[in-house]
Amino acid sequence: MAELRPSGAPGPTAPPAPGPTAPPAFASLFPPGLHAIYGECRRLYPDQPNPLQVTAIVKYWLGGPDPLDYVSMYRNMGSPSANIPEHWHYISFGLSDLYGDSRVHEFTGTDGPSGFGFELTFRLKRETGESAPPTWPAELMQGLARYVFQSENTFCSGDHVSWHSPLDNSESRIQHMLLTEDPQMQPVQTPFGVVSFLQIVGVCTEELHAAQQWNGQGILELLRTVPVAGGPWLITDMRRGETIFEIDPHLQERVDKGIEMDGSNLSGVSAKCAWDDLSRPPEDDEDSRSICIGTQPRRLSGKDTEQIRETLRRGLEINSKPVLPPINPQRQNGLTHDRAPSRKDSLESDSSTAIIPHELIRTRQLESVHLKFNQESGALIPLCLRGRLLHGRHFTYKSITGDMAITFVSTGVEGAFATEEHPYAAHGPWLQILLTGEFVEKMLEDLEDLTSPEEFKLPKEYSWPEKKLKVSILPDVVFDSPLH
Repeated sequence: MAELRPSGAPGPTAPPAPGPTAPPAFASLFPPGLHAIYGECRRLYPDQPNPLQVTAIVKYWLGGPDPLDYVSMYRNMGSPSANIPEHWHYISFGLSDLYGDSRVHEFTGTDGPSGFGFELTFRLKRETGESAPPTWPAELMQGLARYVFQSENTFCSGDHVSWHSPLDNSESRIQHMLLTEDPQMQPVQTPFGVVSFLQIVGVCTEELHAAQQWNGQGILELLRTVPVAGGPWLITDMRRGETIFEIDPHLQERVDKGIEMDGSNLSGVSAKCAWDDLSRPPEDDEDSRSICIGTQPRRLSGKDTEQIRETLRRGLEINSKPVLPPINPQRQNGLTHDRAPSRKDSLESDSSTAIIPHELIRTRQLESVHLKFNQESGALIPLCLRGRLLHGRHFTYKSITGDMAITFVSTGVEGAFATEEHPYAAHGPWLQILLTGEFVEKMLEDLEDLTSPEEFKLPKEYSWPEKKLKVSILPDVVFDSPLH
């Protein structure tokens, strides 16, 4: 829970922000990390010393559900001459180390990042007659912060977040997010390390898909050129009813050319997926995907988990709702996220005792494999092939319903255990598939209808008998069973 009050109002756990005339004794009691960020806010908003603040009633370090202690909300007048409208500017406090006493973050020195090394910001266009900032962006920022704390994955400029719902719970087309450097906030050196400021930018589904197929930075640059879609400061307008491609159709040509020249920066997603080894009968458990040691099913090794984690670190998932807490906790099957958060990375196994040492897992060459995806994950296969493999890169699907992963690799990718001689290879439940350029082109022709998944019925199957490869697109319910 949170409450709204001016930041200068006394609270149960935080003193008011010290101003230029604050008594030295009082200033010395103010948390140093918090003080440093307030200093940057005061530089930008000298006429707003006590902005409205959304404050966590029970702090995270006291067992509360919200990682952000505060979200300050400022009124920014913009710059009409530069097509920058008046807007509300939200700034978080809590992803960085505010206190320096290890109550939340471990102190690692002044030269590195403070906490996770960044705070979130958000710029929301002010509606005519609006006298106070809406508070829903603070809940949105808390949701992203929960993801960071629970997964220990940090954000970078150009990252995208698939939210699959209007950011403000309205009927808006703005349902996803990109992240970029805040155009006004400067990095801050605190006693506990450096803090930068990453701004959330609301985008439409079509713009998210373009960022996935090309890269986030490219789409951010296009948004900056369209005043009603963000403009120079990338201000989110929840009333925007058109995508940048509807506003200016020529922008799609720039995206297509960028994909052709640069490929895609998206290296992996968490998804509903599975794979089967068709080389052996199901009852032969000795060397199958479901091999058991003792009574525990085989799980991803720690080393494999770390490698897969690196492929996903730069891109938040197309199927992110099971990981990212929703704005309204009741939207997710009635489940809430008010439990004590886990600091374990989301790619690790549920039971660390079941992880088999990497050196005990031998690479298995498979003769024939069957890949299974839900419709949303399957729609990304053309992106994987065209945007990644044809550019000499790799792409990973990490299952969100089981301890399993599928990595597509092109010839020449270093560190792959799949080879041209043995294109299907596995470490436990991690499958690698090496595809030559010629076969990728063939698959793209055969999978063309995946770019318009609404036009076909599930289940859908594709098969390449000469390659001993089968791909099935299946309903979501298939992946909710214990077998997957």
